[in-house]
Parts: sequence; structure tokens; C-alpha cells
Amino acid sequence: MQFTDNKTSKGNFLSVPISIDVIIVNYNAGEMLQRSVQCLLAQTFTNFRVFIVDNASTDDSLSLLVTDDHRIELLKLTENTGFARGNNIGATMGTAPWIACLNPDAFAEPNWLEKLLKGVTSDPDYVMAGSTQICATQGHLLDGAGDLYSPSGFAWRGLYRHPLSSLPPTGEVFGPCAAAALYRRDTFEAIGGFDESFFCYHEDVDLAFRLRLLGGKAIQVKEAIVHHVGSGITGTESPFAVYHGTRNRSWTFYKNMPIIPLLLLAPFHITLSSLFLIRAVFKKRFNPTWRGTIDSISGMKQVWKSRKEVQKNRTVSSLNVLKAMTWSLRKFLTRSSDVRPVKPKN
Repeated sequence: MQFTDNKTSKGNFLSVPISIDVIIVNYNAGEMLQRSVQCLLAQTFTNFRVFIVDNASTDDSLSLLVTDDHRIELLKLTENTGFARGNNIGATMGTAPWIACLNPDAFAEPNWLEKLLKGVTSDPDYVMAGSTQICATQGHLLDGAGDLYSPSGFAWRGLYRHPLSSLPPTGEVFGPCAAAALYRRDTFEAIGGFDESFFCYHEDVDLAFRLRLLGGKAIQVKEAIVHHVGSGITGTESPFAVYHGTRNRSWTFYKNMPIIPLLLLAPFHITLSSLFLIRAVFKKRFNPTWRGTIDSISGMKQVWKSRKEVQKNRTVSSLNVLKAMTWSLRKFLTRSSDVRPVKPKN
């Protein structure tokens, strides 16, 4: 394992061109980080590097990390930059044509990278690929099968907490969950990577939306499997997660939705957001939901500025983007899947 200082640098210690740069952004992951790395080192596909970006952890996760594999490089930051910026920093450390994001609480099966790469290279329109996420603590349940997006501006992880038996075949989804995803570097860099103002949560949905505005598509690969603890660091539905999820959800909608659909769908987004705020009272999550709502509004000036750039670079029609969304109210309410069959090329 190599160590670098707080300045990012291009890795050049391997003479063979690397196919995939795997980025793990760590923050107080404890012993989960070691397990995640060990699963990577057991991959059947071996032509990859691993860049661990540590967001100024204060626990023992780095001291527990023991490996002499030359493909591992560790960068220690002096502050917690968040998931979004941490991954962007990791991306600058490599030059491989594919970038894989992997959470430190996600444990990949041996053929994970092999299956992801096979799926995403099956069609040049695929610029991102998602994994089957199985709940690490309850193996009969899914932790997710791709990110889905409602026209109302609300996203969800498909099949979250659904039985493993409900998993659909490989197919197209709106976008991948960045806990275990693969992105094509040229398109990732073309749109500036993750939006660092998000810090964390919903940044993968925002990235997928922007890639779709450029004509990119996402494939959800059934056979690419990771076992994911899920919010193993921040905590499930913690105030931290609720706040960032609430704020970033609105930012994603107002930044990326093309203008005509935005005008038509904004009332639904506002109404649903208000209902979620009322629901938060009974779920004892009102304070972080309220703060997220207020901060989403106060940050709208910068979001609108970013929107101008995003929409200026859009290359597909509004209809093209809307078709990729999930319009079914039932699927939204039940967190169901909307993986669509892969269409054969003529």
C-alpha cells in the first residue's frame, strides 16, 4: 500500500494500462474498511487500482487496514470533505477509462468488477452501471437495485428491503447507487463529477440525471453483487442523513429538470415536499427535515446558476429524459423496481 500527502497525484506505479480505478471514500468506517479492501483484492478481474481517500477519520479504520498490495494507494485528507468531493479527489488520482465507487461498508463478491465491466461495455450508450446490493446483516433482503426517479423530483433505491427473490434480470435504470457503481471516466469528467456542494446523499442521483441529459444511460447488472451495510457510518435515517437528503433532493430537481417539465411538475414537487414535512412530525424527524427544506431554499441562487450550465450542455430532448423516469405511483410508494429490459441492437 502506498501513502500520499494531502495533494492529489496521478498514480504511475503500474506499467500496464489500468482498466478501472476503484475509489473508496473512508470516514470512521472501523473494521469495515479492511473487509471491503480484502473483498476487492479477491476479485477475479485484477486490472484495477484502489484509491482510498480518508476524510480525516478519527477512529481506528486506517490502523486496522493491513495490506502490502501495490495496487492500493491511501490519501489522508486533513478535513472531512464529504462523499462527493472525496470521490472527485479520488478520480483525479487515476487515469483509467472506468471509475468505480465503492463504499467502505460494501463488500464485493469476487466477480463484482468483472460483471460490472461486462455489463457496461455491452452497449456504448451505457456510461454508468449499478450493482445488486444485498443487505449485509440480513442476507435474504435487498439493500437496493438501482436508483429510480419520480417526475415529482423524489428518488428511491429500487427494491430497498424487498426479498432477494424479487430481484429482476439485468436491465436499464435511471441511475446506479454510488455505494457500488461504475462510471465511464470521459463522461464523468465532462460534467465535472459529483456536485461537491451536496457533500453527501442524493449526489449519485444528481450525477445520473446530468449524465442522462447528455444522452448517457445506466445498466443495472444483476450478477454484480455487493453486500452493503447501508448508512453503516452515518446511521439509517439519522438527522444527518435526513437533512442532506431533504436539501439535496430539491437541489437535484431544480437544477436538472428541463424547463417545460419543471414548470409543470414543480407544484407536485412542492406539494409532496410539504407532505413529507408534515410526515416528519410524526416520524420525529421534523428538525432535520425543516432545516434541509430551509437550506434548500436559501441555496437556490447557486443552484439556479449551476442549472444554467447544466441545461446549456443538454443534448437530449425533455421527452427522452422523462421516459427514463418512473411514473408509477405504486412503484414509488412501495419502493419497487423499474428495471427495464435491455433492448437488442438492430
